[in-house]
Amino acid sequence: MGEETGNFAEIHRKYREERDNRLQVEGRAAYVLPEGELADKYDNDPWAETDGARDPVSRDIEVLIVGGGIGGLLAGGNVRQHGVPADEVCIIERGADFGGTWYWNRYPGLSCDTESHCYLPLLEETGYVPKEKYSHGPELFEHCQRVGRHFGLYERALFQTRIISAEWDEEAMRWIVVTDRGDKIRARFMMMCAGATNVPKLPSTPGLSDFAGHSFHTMRWDYDYTGGGSEGGMANLADKRVGVIGTGCTAIQCVPPLAKDAKELLVFQRTPSAVNPRGNGPTDPAWAANLKPGWQMHRMENFLNILSGLDEGEDLVDDAWTRDFAAVTHYLDEHADVPPAERQELLDMQAMEKVRARIDREVTDPATAEALKPWYGLMCKRPTFHDSYLKTFNRDNVTLVDTKGRGVERIVADGIVANGELHKLDCIVFATGFYTGGGMLGNWGFDPLGSAGERLSARWAREFSTLHGIHVSGFPNMFVIGSSQGVLATTRTYDMMIQTELGARVIEHCRNEGLARAEVTPAGEQRWQEEMAAVRLDLKQYYLDCTPGLFNIEGSEFQIWDFYYGGGPVQYRRVLDDWFPTHFERDMAVKRG
Repeated sequence: MGEETGNFAEIHRKYREERDNRLQVEGRAAYVLPEGELADKYDNDPWAETDGARDPVSRDIEVLIVGGGIGGLLAGGNVRQHGVPADEVCIIERGADFGGTWYWNRYPGLSCDTESHCYLPLLEETGYVPKEKYSHGPELFEHCQRVGRHFGLYERALFQTRIISAEWDEEAMRWIVVTDRGDKIRARFMMMCAGATNVPKLPSTPGLSDFAGHSFHTMRWDYDYTGGGSEGGMANLADKRVGVIGTGCTAIQCVPPLAKDAKELLVFQRTPSAVNPRGNGPTDPAWAANLKPGWQMHRMENFLNILSGLDEGEDLVDDAWTRDFAAVTHYLDEHADVPPAERQELLDMQAMEKVRARIDREVTDPATAEALKPWYGLMCKRPTFHDSYLKTFNRDNVTLVDTKGRGVERIVADGIVANGELHKLDCIVFATGFYTGGGMLGNWGFDPLGSAGERLSARWAREFSTLHGIHVSGFPNMFVIGSSQGVLATTRTYDMMIQTELGARVIEHCRNEGLARAEVTPAGEQRWQEEMAAVRLDLKQYYLDCTPGLFNIEGSEFQIWDFYYGGGPVQYRRVLDDWFPTHFERDMAVKRG
């Protein structure tokens, strides 16, 4: 085993060293939500053409959808396909258009990191085939708009609007929803699709407000300052010294165009990402012309099954994701005599050794190459994919400032202090991701009041239980999309697609059968808790050995997979298909009206 991976013990030592180094950093998980003056600066809407002022509306409708991103569009498309008229569907969205993360994120270099033919929603339904294997930002946003038009979702949508309260009215058997625009919506059903990718987060670095130069977050890119657009061409940076904080998925994509246009670029790194080849290219017209009905679902499930360790025979996507996971599956099958834990660890290390070897091939300065190497397991952090990020550090105008896991120390009037040294800057770009510290309710911005007079926050504090991650007892006619106790697919479109499809089928059933109210019973929730426990992924030790991050909740004893169905995305879909309509009446209390 040691011969196949080089110095196996040495790799282990470096993994532990990297983990322990990060664990010792005080406040390693500390991020702040932009509020007050910070919100005005970092959480504005640079894309809205107006302030959205309008007269309040009052409506009685069938379905209210919270959020106009991918989840909300899937919900809207699915309920429309299951018989709800367009004028009975209302989407409330904070932004000025549909798109969610693809509305807010428009930074240069933005693209999918999973194949667009699997990721983009409702391709067959809209008759669209992506132009490339990995769609860029403008195409992703345009397709969200296409879905909105196709299903007639624009006509009743309320944009630039936030919900401030939602309360269940038992007598009316409706959700009574009030917005910050003074709207009052009475909805028979409510689908919660507001995701976690619309509010930027900032590092809790001292001095955030002290910088005298210009700064912005990648989720609110300031093209008025940089010039150019999604393709680059940021001519205004030609005489600027720019610093980027962050080296995750976003920075991997925006650093190369920044390096081309800025006079000087400094990239401040806390922990390096694992950067795999992308290999983008145009969609084959002959392939697109011969697609058969059901092709997208088949392709999605082929991709996800390979990532779940199943041998599909044929790899339809054939990218860095599937090649690595398929290699693991084949190796495990061929070496059945080696204990499973050892086999998995060996393959994990081999995959990461490939990532580190690529850095040595592409980065010319040995010290920079060494600093860019990720010393942790394959799934400790979300892998990234790019073909020019690593080579960017060969440019004379680019400097990697490696903080060795400690992060920047403080921000001052003329720049950033890191490793005890002041780096003078004209502009700071925060590529620090989106805020999840407030949980799902924090992302929604309001706290629903259920049928028993209890807030959802109190209900979940008392007992965090659901049915399929979708239904919550005490909250009738409400569907939670993307919650814990559902499933977490590599391409989030799939899990939101199957959850919103189930919600739409339940709504159709209630409408057809004259059911005014449907609420999961505690017994139904308990059955799901037992099924969750039976397939739970026990990866505790693996993630304890990882550097702190999202997947191990910043080095805690928990791991993100504790909160999701462990049977895999495709099996989760089979579970939902088996449940409805066969077990609907067993697990749901219904009332006619």
